[in-house]
Amino acid sequence: MTFSSSSRNRLTPHDLGRFATDTLFDRLGRAVSYAGCVPRKELYEAWEVARRVRRLHRGGRIVDAGGGHGLLAQVMLLLDDSSPAAVVVDRTTPPSAATLHAALVDVWPKLAGRVAFLTADIDAQPLQPEDVVVSCHACGALTDTIINRAATARVPVAVLPCCHDFETCDAGPFGGWMDQALAIDAMRAIRLEQRGYRVWTQTIPVAITPKNRLLIGEPRNRAS
Repeated sequence: MTFSSSSRNRLTPHDLGRFATDTLFDRLGRAVSYAGCVPRKELYEAWEVARRVRRLHRGGRIVDAGGGHGLLAQVMLLLDDSSPAAVVVDRTTPPSAATLHAALVDVWPKLAGRVAFLTADIDAQPLQPEDVVVSCHACGALTDTIINRAATARVPVAVLPCCHDFETCDAGPFGGWMDQALAIDAMRAIRLEQRGYRVWTQTIPVAITPKNRLLIGEPRNRAS
């Protein structure tokens, strides 16, 4: 049977043999498999998003909005150890978030004490000038809330939108020319640019998720 990176099945110790090398990704895959609580696609999504964001944004405190288990935040720390800490903000923190964090700390003790979980709305989390805001599959208008919070604070932001809500999300004038979800994401990029951001539009592999558009922005007055 094909090992699909888009599967929602949890990785478990039975999958350890699929991550057999000493690469960072395979070490991460083994740690997540030992934890036994994360869907397979979540591992691949977090890895692909974090890699692309880290090519553009180094350092900073990571704010993982709608972060659930906090895997994306912790991969961001592993890819760039110059980030001092991460905070994972979500309305509901899964009980297994602690299990995953412990499994990662077993392999990378340097993560201990650097990841905080806040059960709250993103609006409750103050943003600092050095923050980098990331979000993987924030549903519907939550993506717009995250972009707006980051833009108001003038900090870098990266989102992988999903569950486009055609009633609450703005498709602008593009709905007659393109798919509604694509129109919504195009308007998000335009609005970020209008707010003084440099914008990158990228994708992660469609084999992981068809909702694979990655929007990355950095305030122009912050770019080096």
